Amino acid sequence: MGSTSAHSNEGLGRRDLIKRSAAVGLITVPTMSFLASCASSDSGGDEKVEKGKTSAKNPLGANETAQLEVVIFNGGFGEQYAIDAEKRYNTAFPKAPKVKHAATEKIQSTLQPRFNGGTPPDLIDNSGAEQMDMGVLVGKKQLTDLTALMDAPSYDDPAKKVRDTLRPGIVEMGQFDGDPVWIMYYAYTVYGVWYSQKALENLDATYPETWDDMLALCAKAKKKGIAGWTYAGKHPYYIPFSLYPMIAKIGGVEVLDKIDNLEPNAWKDPAVKTAFEAYYELYKKGYILQGTPGLDHIQSQTAWTKGKALFIPNGSWVENEAAKTMPADFNLAVGAPSGIDSSDKLPFGTIWASGGEPFIVPQKAKNPQGGMELLRIMLSEESSKNFTSQVKSLTALNGGTDGIELTPGLKSAVAALDKAGENVVNPRLQDWYVKLQKEQIGVAGLGEMMAGRLTPAETIKKIQGYADAAAKDQSIKHYKHQ
Repeated sequence: MGSTSAHSNEGLGRRDLIKRSAAVGLITVPTMSFLASCASSDSGGDEKVEKGKTSAKNPLGANETAQLEVVIFNGGFGEQYAIDAEKRYNTAFPKAPKVKHAATEKIQSTLQPRFNGGTPPDLIDNSGAEQMDMGVLVGKKQLTDLTALMDAPSYDDPAKKVRDTLRPGIVEMGQFDGDPVWIMYYAYTVYGVWYSQKALENLDATYPETWDDMLALCAKAKKKGIAGWTYAGKHPYYIPFSLYPMIAKIGGVEVLDKIDNLEPNAWKDPAVKTAFEAYYELYKKGYILQGTPGLDHIQSQTAWTKGKALFIPNGSWVENEAAKTMPADFNLAVGAPSGIDSSDKLPFGTIWASGGEPFIVPQKAKNPQGGMELLRIMLSEESSKNFTSQVKSLTALNGGTDGIELTPGLKSAVAALDKAGENVVNPRLQDWYVKLQKEQIGVAGLGEMMAGRLTPAETIKKIQGYADAAAKDQSIKHYKHQ
């Protein structure tokens, strides 16, 4: 996985959000012990280091001799891009010890004890299957406000603030209620239906713009012994990467808004029913790769790159994550969700894109200025280009690709964003309500439906029940589009 949003939750409308795009990591639900300890831990660790002297080269006032500690999620993007930026930090602050760096796939397991003890690292890439719940971290005041970073001079052009160099929507994605910016989403992910252009050419086919054409292509592939689709069966919350924008295409962005807002009967909207029934046809007609419900994200991607299935719902990190098994002539591409017919509210090309790979500076970090300064370095053109060249994904920096030869998947993602124009959607459930999105909608709902164990009607009823329960749960903070 890469990272698998957007808001001033109290005042930002979806119409603003559809002008924004961007990479996401997947989130798992923190245990109650983590939530409780975040809520109650007052056992502070060592005191913060003394703030350094601000200057043109050090606008955030990072302590020039203090240790900086960073923990990176070691997933689809790896860790080298961060190590390279850390070297630049040490060059800028030669009197500081070498940045203390760690990388792990188990963010929550690794860092929960340190949050509990009040001694978290200074900068965290909070991503992956063990991502800590953002809504909880914000609600329990566990994060540092990054507004100082947003308002600091950018690394390449001091006349521009950092916030003014970022892609549309990135700043707002890090806001939960009001002006403070709690999260810096570093990567920019395009979600959709990923496929091999060569595989379609071998079938004398083009990417299907309507669901009837999708089913016809799957039938054609099946005759050749190729499945139409596969997906991360053990992580079925990947399915929404293409399903949610399909719902928006059919019924309009307001359907997703109502779902995000946990409004009564939001899941009973006709657009949801139509999209669910369309996906269920893939199961009923035998167009899903046999054994898919038992595959994790790597196994399903490997089966797909080996040509066992045409399509997979995923994010743009897949180009890097699946690189080891992807043939040189695969010609990776991403398609927007196929529509139903001309009655759809939004045009073909409507796609989900948003900021991903969320970086946070804990409230109890010893060196918060150092953590923000490293982010400022990472948001320079040099670091951005380095990230894009290494991991085949865009960053939050608006631009940063000049002079880089884009890989097939990245080139396709950029083209998809161009085609979408303003029809870029950004559902917020996966960062507003992690448990609802992943365990309930994903695993208990869509996972069961795509395995044939629930009908679309049963799935909708079950998911609506989960959403209603979340709306009534006073132990969690609720967010809304305005």
